[in-house]
Amino acid sequence: QVQLVESGGGLVQAGGSLKLSCQASGRTFSRYAVGWFRQAPGMERVFVSAITWSGLSTYYAEPVKGRFAISRDNAKNTVTLQMNSLKPEDTAVYYCAATTYDSSRNVQTDRYNYWGQGTRVTVSS
Repeated sequence: QVQLVESGGGLVQAGGSLKLSCQASGRTFSRYAVGWFRQAPGMERVFVSAITWSGLSTYYAEPVKGRFAISRDNAKNTVTLQMNSLKPEDTAVYYCAATTYDSSRNVQTDRYNYWGQGTRVTVSS
């Protein structure tokens, strides 16, 4: 079992930045690829970014490419999502998820075994 807890969400003005963290506990976190997803009100949960267990490979959805950066510190069991130049359309609940499939291209929710409870991000215009 892996337990995931997200933090760092909040209210920010358009153009601002937030840093989300995903803290893991349980089994060896370094052997899991991790993804970030987001879910806006009334919408499906969609892929944002993912990183392999080594941290050497990352992947981003087109809407966030160039603005968001994912990274991990396996010694601290943490994956972060740095979000810059935020837009109102980035408003959503953000979830981190872990999978034993070691790929940065795990863009489907059903590839993930474990999920956090989510952290809310609101970007005002």
